[in-house]
Amino acid sequence: MRHRSLLILTAVVTTGALSLTACGSRSNDDSKKGGDSSGSNTTVVIGVDAPLTGQNSATGLGIQYGVQIAVDDANAKHLVPGVTFKIKALDDKAQPGTGQQNATALVQESDVVGVVGPLNSGVAQSMQQVFNSANMVEISPSNTNPTLTQGKDWNTGNKVRPFKTYFRTATTDALQGGFAADYAYNTLKKKNAFVVDDKQTYGAGLAGIFKDKFGTLGGKNAGTDHVNTGDTDYSTLVTKIKNSHADMVYYGGQYDESELITKQLKAAGVNIPLMGGDGMFSDTYIKTAGKAAEGDLATSVGVPVTTLPAAKDFIAAYKAKGYPGDYGTYGGYSYDAATAIIKAVGSVVSANGGKLPASTDLRGKVVDGVQKSDFDGIAGHVSFDQYGDTTNKQLTVYQVKSGAWAAVKSGTYSG
Repeated sequence: MRHRSLLILTAVVTTGALSLTACGSRSNDDSKKGGDSSGSNTTVVIGVDAPLTGQNSATGLGIQYGVQIAVDDANAKHLVPGVTFKIKALDDKAQPGTGQQNATALVQESDVVGVVGPLNSGVAQSMQQVFNSANMVEISPSNTNPTLTQGKDWNTGNKVRPFKTYFRTATTDALQGGFAADYAYNTLKKKNAFVVDDKQTYGAGLAGIFKDKFGTLGGKNAGTDHVNTGDTDYSTLVTKIKNSHADMVYYGGQYDESELITKQLKAAGVNIPLMGGDGMFSDTYIKTAGKAAEGDLATSVGVPVTTLPAAKDFIAAYKAKGYPGDYGTYGGYSYDAATAIIKAVGSVVSANGGKLPASTDLRGKVVDGVQKSDFDGIAGHVSFDQYGDTTNKQLTVYQVKSGAWAAVKSGTYSG
């Protein structure tokens, strides 16, 4: 793939290549050379944590294979001479406890220098301390809850970064919720919104922000309710919404539930649009909801990856390899997150005479390198502010038109 900003190492490794350290493992070919490091190749692993089965797996698989393509590109282009990158993908099943176990397993493997993921903000909360204690970088392509980077009192203006090792390439719900509320009130001209959430960190947080912003703009709260993840019968909720006379529904959560809610709403004759966040923006939503999804809306981070020239090769590679999952939601951000780690490793090697330092030193230096990221990725410019948040604040509203998501507005939101 073409990147004007791809790292070109100035240190050309000739006879020394990369020395074997506690962080990497030499190839089998090198082990036959009696310890001669000439031509050696060190393996560096980038971990991936996401739901790869069950709920949210369509977007989780998009994350996994977005990282895989970034690693394949780095290896093909020899972006870090003497280093071969590999990934280790672990399935968190969208469960915080499983995510924490995965984080513990990844930090215990000396070859792992950083992790891309997780998908869910609630899972991230269970992982952050583990990675921070090991001084290992974690970059989520999809977490949007503001507390992860700005602390629990962010909405009072008292922003404090909890963990220096945590970053994200997706912008926060503080912007996404407001962006959605502005579009619903000022563009769709909706005045009475029924707000529902799945009680999870991401869903409840996003729904709360939408509700507050919608009210500030002049909209009315037609009602509020909560559902459990995994529910399939929403008849009671549908009745509440119908009786509320709402002219729209806003749902904070994932597509697994919203695709059923909208289907049951329309079947009951409640023909109002359902709007949600990036957790709902998946082709799976439309496939499951069918015709009931027509006219529904979702916001997502960034601009459509299909419109970005830099992502052309990425999309072609994803399709050519027949990878499962939805690359359109977070695939580009996953590629860029992995690239940030790869480029940080390259910077460390370049500054260390073409050699990898010991694993404990490397992990810390990679964290520092990621903080200094400044390059054009396939999904936009990649750099991070003092909280670890992306400086790319682009957002897009999508609407289901003729059975497919169509971008109807892209822009930024400042509050």
